[in-house]
Amino acid sequence: MADDHHEEERPDYDPEHVELPAKEPPLRSTAPQSDFTMSQVGTGIVVTLVGLALTFGIALALA
Repeated sequence: MADDHHEEERPDYDPEHVELPAKEPPLRSTAPQSDFTMSQVGTGIVVTLVGLALTFGIALALA
């Protein structure tokens, strides 16, 4: 079975002499912390209202 971890490229771990990576990791953006515009808020509200109208409108129409 082939091992894809490339052991030959890894230096031996030495807890006494830890070397930090040469470059910084890329910046990540996660949804809850991201900025958003009022246009995006408006779109979300419209989508929510349409979804609620369809969900309860169909249920009430069939009752």
